[in-house]
Amino acid sequence: MDFLRPGIWAEALAAKADRPEALPVQGGTDVMVELNFDTRRPAALLDLNRVAELAAWTAEPDGRLRVGAGVTYARLIAELGDRLPGLAQAARTVGSPQIRNRGTVGGNLGAASPAGDSHPPLLAGDAVVEVESAARGVRMIPAAEFYLGVKRSALEPDELIRAFWMSPASGPQYFSKVGTRNAMVIAVCSFAVALHPGERRVGTGIGSAAPTPRRAVAAEEFLAAELDWDARLDPAVLARFGELAAGAASPIDDVRGTADYRRHAIAVMARRTLTWAWNDLRSGRFERRAS
Repeated sequence: MDFLRPGIWAEALAAKADRPEALPVQGGTDVMVELNFDTRRPAALLDLNRVAELAAWTAEPDGRLRVGAGVTYARLIAELGDRLPGLAQAARTVGSPQIRNRGTVGGNLGAASPAGDSHPPLLAGDAVVEVESAARGVRMIPAAEFYLGVKRSALEPDELIRAFWMSPASGPQYFSKVGTRNAMVIAVCSFAVALHPGERRVGTGIGSAAPTPRRAVAAEEFLAAELDWDARLDPAVLARFGELAAGAASPIDDVRGTADYRRHAIAVMARRTLTWAWNDLRSGRFERRAS
């Protein structure tokens, strides 16, 4: 196995173009487990830790945040938790403090596991993934179009993830996760919700309940038509939202849980997260927290 260690982004792109089979590694929290258990043996590893720009984030002129692929979960929580609260909540559920100090959202995107904790809030918050190749330059891929299958993404063999773009929360956001214990566990299933009051719409994201992370599109469309933004949350609307969210899942039976349990849990988490977010919005807690 070859070990490639570029010092700058241009060198990383050149290395990936020359060795498209090289596996990128940043925090190594997924890759090293696969190597240690001998479930994966790439011809080369492409270590991106020396590429300093990947560990930076910026507030862009259009108001969005551009977060480098090497920004760790711990930094995301500490530095961006007030602006990306749903993603920060998901980041707090990832592994242990040691894992959060090494792991990155960029790595989660690269692995494209349906159980990745960052995917549901990225979907709910309309994130866009910035990727690049030496040959074709930059591509911007909406999160909803990024996941193609189990651990398969829209990345071409010569492309690397450079950053993700996401607008600061315009309303309350919540993430919920079911696991076999409260910490250091792969999700049985997960759900994220993001309120966008200015647009009168709700974003959603489902994790570990389908071959890919996905939005609950029918549930979002239902709320767009039925939700009264100037009133209390209608129990009938809430119940139907949960049903439609569960219907968006296509889970399997595995060692962590059954398909029926996952559908039930998605419905429960959808109702709970929407209730929490709605209560924050109606009480003004989001405005006080964001100010």
